[in-house]
Amino acid sequence: MSHFVITIMDNPRSVECADRCIKSGKKWGNDIQKWEATTPKDDPELLFLREDLPIDGIREKYSRFQNCAAAFYSHYSLWKHCIQLGHDITIFEHDAVLHNSIPINSFKYVMNIGEPSYGKYNTPPLFGVNDLTSKRYLPGAHAYRVTPIGAKMLVQLARRNARPTDVFINLDDIYIQEYYPWIASANDSFTTIQKELGTYAKHNKVDIIDA
Repeated sequence: MSHFVITIMDNPRSVECADRCIKSGKKWGNDIQKWEATTPKDDPELLFLREDLPIDGIREKYSRFQNCAAAFYSHYSLWKHCIQLGHDITIFEHDAVLHNSIPINSFKYVMNIGEPSYGKYNTPPLFGVNDLTSKRYLPGAHAYRVTPIGAKMLVQLARRNARPTDVFINLDDIYIQEYYPWIASANDSFTTIQKELGTYAKHNKVDIIDA
């Protein structure tokens, strides 16, 4: 297994959070590597064009457009990397903190392992692997696992209907599973993506900063 934490390398707060994620992983015997985040400085609109990704679905009232597009592309680049590696990977966002070891249970395409970070949610009924229960889409894209087949499906879906990452990965488009008890949570104190309106449903109070 390979585990990655998306990190804005030239943002000290992002690097500090990613280091915290890596440290929490080591506590449970998991080696997490930093993955360089795409940022608005990388011209995400051009990157979307090169990959033939539709970008209109990224435009929504809760997020800053360039930042949201860059965040999506960070995940997209890891899906492509998963396909290249040919084995399952775990994807964390920089604010994720682990409270247990990353599960080695088999799953089909995508498996959420993160405690919901915003809004109302449901609790899975069983310990271990469930069908996605907390929401109909990822309850925050801060902690999830993906198989090479799942990654290929996400890449193909992205070329039809790219959207903000958490709602993009949803039960209407792909079968999703969920591990419970959740092994990670989003210890988020800032956001580089959302507008003020987008922070209202978050469980933590966050500052809005530039990427």
